[in-house]
Amino acid sequence: MGAQALRTLLTRVRYEVLPAKATEEKVLAHVPRDVVVTVTASPAKGLEPTLLLTERLAAHGYRVVPHVPARLLRDDAHLKDVAERLRTAGVRDVFVPAGDADPPAGPYHGALPVLRALADLGSPFADLGITGYPESHPLIHDDITIQSMWDKRTHATYIVSNLCFDARVLGDWLARIRRRDVTLPVHLGVAGPVQRAKLLSMAAKIGVGESTRFLTRHPSWFLRFAAPGGYAPERLLTRGAPAFTDPAAGVAGLHLFTFNQIAETERWRRAALDRLAG
Repeated sequence: MGAQALRTLLTRVRYEVLPAKATEEKVLAHVPRDVVVTVTASPAKGLEPTLLLTERLAAHGYRVVPHVPARLLRDDAHLKDVAERLRTAGVRDVFVPAGDADPPAGPYHGALPVLRALADLGSPFADLGITGYPESHPLIHDDITIQSMWDKRTHATYIVSNLCFDARVLGDWLARIRRRDVTLPVHLGVAGPVQRAKLLSMAAKIGVGESTRFLTRHPSWFLRFAAPGGYAPERLLTRGAPAFTDPAAGVAGLHLFTFNQIAETERWRRAALDRLAG
């Protein structure tokens, strides 16, 4: 039963990609059309690369979920333009984090005002995702992050958990938010089979300022990848299977952080599905 439940999770995946020069080519070469592709956005590059890649992938027949960070939106008119552009591209699902831009590009400091503004625009998207924090946010108390999910529940349709490498922490967090009556389905944020050297290289390519923030905020990531035996996503999923596959946990699927190692992530997923089938 556990193996079958894990196989089900591995068929309900979203691949998070960065809008780099070769991303479109990699997705076309390696990602099946039934896999959802989410496209990140960064303060260093702004929203335009995200929107362009979203439009191109949608034109190829993918279900694409762009990240639209609140802090990258200049004003209400900018949000309206972004929403209309995405709707024209056929996008029906948008992920709205607060974002890291400091200072914000406009009046939006968090996701909730953007979600309310989208409602005022007639709710142009069928699905809206928000962020969940299994591990403590560096600037926000845990109780506040859970309260924030509660506040957004009438606008959002699902939660994507922030990257976490600890199955126990993920399981405890799922139980905690359910106790607080946060009932939105959760896509568990899990890293794909990322190699440490490639992750460092990717971080460097993000940009000097962005890379510095990335490394400062996530030093434990690199320790995980450098540890004996390295990081193995299947090991995390196996350890967490009882919690992740419990119907009460409300886990809708996996949100796989590829760090643009797209071919490697899809090969691992296919191999894991084959192993679990045996």
